[in-house]
Amino acid sequence: MATNRKVRHKNMSEMNNLPVTEAYDESSIQVLEGLEAVRKRPGMYIGSTGERGLHHLVYEIVDNSIDEALAGYCDKILVELLDDGVVRVTDNGRGIPVGIHPQKNMPTVSVVFTILHAGGKFGGSGYKVSGGLHGVGASVVNALSLWLEVEVKDGKHIYHQRYEKGNIVDDLKVIGDTDKTGTTVTFKPDPTIFTDTTHYDYETLLTRLREQAFLNAGIRIVLKDERSDTETPDREDDLCFEGGIRSYVEYLLEKSKKDRLNNEVIYLSGEGKDSTAEIALLWSTGYDSKILSFANTIHTADGGTHESAFKTSLARVVNKYGRAFKFLKDNDNNLKGDDINEGLVAVVSVKLTDAQFESQTKAKLGNTAIGTLVNNIVADKMYQYLEDHPAEAKIILDKSIASSNAREAAQKARDLQRNKSGIGGKSRMPEKLTDCISNDPTKTEIFIVEGDSAGGSAVEGRNSTYQAILPLWGKMLNVEKARVDKVYGNDKLTPVIVALGTGIAENFDINKLRYDKVVIMADADVDGSHIRTLLLTFFFRYMPELIETGHIYLAQPPLYRISKGKQHFDAFTDEEKAVYIEKLGGNADVQRYKGLGEMNPEQLWETTLDPETRTMLRVTMADAALADETFSILMGEEVEPRRKFIEENAIYATDLDI
Repeated sequence: MATNRKVRHKNMSEMNNLPVTEAYDESSIQVLEGLEAVRKRPGMYIGSTGERGLHHLVYEIVDNSIDEALAGYCDKILVELLDDGVVRVTDNGRGIPVGIHPQKNMPTVSVVFTILHAGGKFGGSGYKVSGGLHGVGASVVNALSLWLEVEVKDGKHIYHQRYEKGNIVDDLKVIGDTDKTGTTVTFKPDPTIFTDTTHYDYETLLTRLREQAFLNAGIRIVLKDERSDTETPDREDDLCFEGGIRSYVEYLLEKSKKDRLNNEVIYLSGEGKDSTAEIALLWSTGYDSKILSFANTIHTADGGTHESAFKTSLARVVNKYGRAFKFLKDNDNNLKGDDINEGLVAVVSVKLTDAQFESQTKAKLGNTAIGTLVNNIVADKMYQYLEDHPAEAKIILDKSIASSNAREAAQKARDLQRNKSGIGGKSRMPEKLTDCISNDPTKTEIFIVEGDSAGGSAVEGRNSTYQAILPLWGKMLNVEKARVDKVYGNDKLTPVIVALGTGIAENFDINKLRYDKVVIMADADVDGSHIRTLLLTFFFRYMPELIETGHIYLAQPPLYRISKGKQHFDAFTDEEKAVYIEKLGGNADVQRYKGLGEMNPEQLWETTLDPETRTMLRVTMADAALADETFSILMGEEVEPRRKFIEENAIYATDLDI
């Protein structure tokens, strides 16, 4: 899918359909205010000083290069990860202006890197479309770096300047001659600010840069890992996608491990006053939707007017077509948006001159005019598509109607379960639940245990004051392959739902959680890993907030007990077993735990239940997109990737970051 073929510079302007003035000099840069308080309150500008904020530094610099690409002056961006947390970003754009700034009487490049809200994006002639609309990117990265160096090529000379903690330490000087143009920014994040880590995750950066390559058809973005202490030495990814967001939708579908329903990606586009919008969409056989929205190539994770307009207009169009062509009868209710979006994979990308974001992290777009443009594009062109492709339209309507029927069946199943077991009302606890004495949900924990035998030992071995035990038995429902109505009717999952008390899906309420820790306790074998995966899939799909708020844990029962006389050790791996045998003089008794059910209550308490001695892993959701892909691989139709993952990772996992 990647290619090294370059795109003529003028094609970038043509692609965005927005005129760009050639002038880009000292007068293009307008100063709004000085650089203050960034080091004191970095979270205001980059979201956090953790791993997310660290990566945001790279995004800010790359976004400036993307702005040059949007303007039609850059078609290659190189991002290099160097030793000691250093990053170098190079583009072949016009180069930041180096002349004396008319307001500040200093080199313009110095203004860009030392004064907050200085940039060519505030009504000057520098840019018509930009992701870095706040103009704080370069200066904030500089302020939060131990040191930063900028090198500018203007077609005649090579200029260089160095900064430390945001302050100029060297005057701008000419270090060579060249006939090329572009900007190179090299910086080292300040470890006194990024105290958690200054180590960049290659995959995190690759995901973002791949996204930018999809959103800017034909631009080549290269990511290189040149660190000596990395897990990906000398790795290089060359990203260039001529298909743009069409290719993006194909990529997302491939990641979902689902089959397509449409033969081809549906592509819609249009333009308004100083704005453009393009939409690519495709329906899959899955039950989840994946709708990504972008404004000026910035991912609007919380949506905004463009994404809302897309969803609303798509629902209107599908319902209008459904009634016009008798898929929906006169007395049928309209299909809901969730029905229509089932299995939908879509990318909505808009570009506009005055993007209004909620914050510097640009999570949500607020422009109303762009919503109108997206609405009109979908209303006109999507309806036309359905009329011109009746076979595709039938597939979309059939899936949407099936989803609607399943939703109604799920509501009936919920009502039935409320009547039978009290879900959502006054709860009648599951028959197999052995509850704890305490009613304080901040101090209690529930162990969801594989099998009645292990459940019996756990009941006897637990601390009944704060530990509850819920045994599960038989084959559990794979929710990756089932709609919500099947979940409510499943006799293996209903006890879990009732015991936790939160409800699921749209009825989920974290405030009703009855236990602080929800611990999955299964055998340390392939079958146990399968059960853990099934439960984790269920929590991820229908109770994700439990994972997000850190309530889900995995118990880690040992594999062996090594003993000699009165001494004994529990080993979780074969390597640990060998160490303990040697520690006991080489002549020790080794007991292989075949399952939790074989442990007596005392052993189960000591190894798995006792907070003082047990080992547990907290399940997190650091990357929801990666989690979605992981669960789809493990729980999807393809057996071999799932089998390989379970067999290789079930026993020896030392961390789980979902």
